Amino acid sequence: MKEILMTLQYILPSVVVFLASWFILKEFFKQEKDKKHLKLVEEKQRISLPLRLQAYERMVLLLERISPGNLVMRIHQQGLTVAQFQKKLIQGIRDEFDHNLSQQLYISVDAWEMIKRAKEELIRQINASAAKLSADGPSTDLSLKIMEMNIEKSATRKALDYLKSEANKFM
Repeated sequence: MKEILMTLQYILPSVVVFLASWFILKEFFKQEKDKKHLKLVEEKQRISLPLRLQAYERMVLLLERISPGNLVMRIHQQGLTVAQFQKKLIQGIRDEFDHNLSQQLYISVDAWEMIKRAKEELIRQINASAAKLSADGPSTDLSLKIMEMNIEKSATRKALDYLKSEANKFM
């Protein structure tokens, strides 16, 4: 019995030192892992933030370019019929949208959905406005109809406001 107590007398402090060292090292390695993870996240943010902000800028530009007033002013040509102008407007919207498709990687799903809805709504409004006019009429008639659309409530304006508020979260 005396020998067991003597052995415990030597082993017990060793076990305590081992356990204390083990817990300290475990905590140290956990903190190091957390530091590395935080550093990796910061590096990722440093690289991706400019790309994300650039994507938001490009989406704002897209929405501005396809907003009814800007679209009409940019695409209108003298001598076109309503049907020709309608086709050019819709093609202009689709070209702008297709040119910026890759930017969806850097913006939120909600923002991308708002942009798609804005594009589809604008095309629908152009088609509805053109349907009320004679296909052979002058393009200025369609221009006026489009300009009469309520820009404050337009889907492009809503999407633009949403993009701006979302982009401001990154700053």
